[in-house]
Amino acid sequence: MRLSAFTRLSLRTVALGYLAVLLVLPLVIILWRTFERGIGAFLESITTPAAQSAFQLSMIIVAIVVPLNVVFGVVTALALVRSKFPGRSLVQGIVDLPFAVSPVVVGVSLILLWGAGGWFGGLETLGFKVIFSLPGMVIATIFVTLPFVVREVEPVLHEIGDDQEQAAATLGASRWQTFWRITLPAIRWGLTYGVVLTVARALGEFGAVIMVSTALPGESQTLTLLVHGRYINDHNTFGAYSAATLLMGMALVVLLLMTLLERKRGTE
Repeated sequence: MRLSAFTRLSLRTVALGYLAVLLVLPLVIILWRTFERGIGAFLESITTPAAQSAFQLSMIIVAIVVPLNVVFGVVTALALVRSKFPGRSLVQGIVDLPFAVSPVVVGVSLILLWGAGGWFGGLETLGFKVIFSLPGMVIATIFVTLPFVVREVEPVLHEIGDDQEQAAATLGASRWQTFWRITLPAIRWGLTYGVVLTVARALGEFGAVIMVSTALPGESQTLTLLVHGRYINDHNTFGAYSAATLLMGMALVVLLLMTLLERKRGTE
């Protein structure tokens, strides 16, 4: 269908206006509010003990969640693509479940499962506390980030097929050698892209984490919870804007990394 010049211009104007109002304008306002007092005030706000603790906790959660989801994601993708087994469709649905379920519901379900009186609540009597501590926050983040590696690696496995893997097996290669030398290099870009998406979601997760966290500064407060706590509880709007800007900067780094990976992938 051929569109007139006026129609094309109108569609572009509407699209750009929509993006500007919903995405660009809020970010510009946050940046303006953050730096209106100067860069020194911003640095002071993000280097407080509470902010440093929130940053460190966010990084710890990412450092735990990403490797676990990489292992689970690759194994699950291999099972779904290379194997035919009863309940395969059910597993496909379970993998996509975090996309459909509200993170708040995830948090509530974890409390019912791991909290006092839950199925595994007896672990607290053994000294292993899950809810309102780091393990609960990690489990919640793992749940909401679970699909990304699987869904990025799975189409790559479909695309490359298994001819090279079968050839390696006929030449006497073990399963581990086949995976390490053939499968992993072939899926590296899909895996890398899934890791980047997992990092981005883990850093920005709020709904599930706040349900299983005390949100106390210096104890179980991530950067997203720091923004919420400063804005709602402390009425420290400048501190909230500063923490949000720090999160935005980290998200921008992740976005740039994704762009660079896509360009490098396209040149190969």
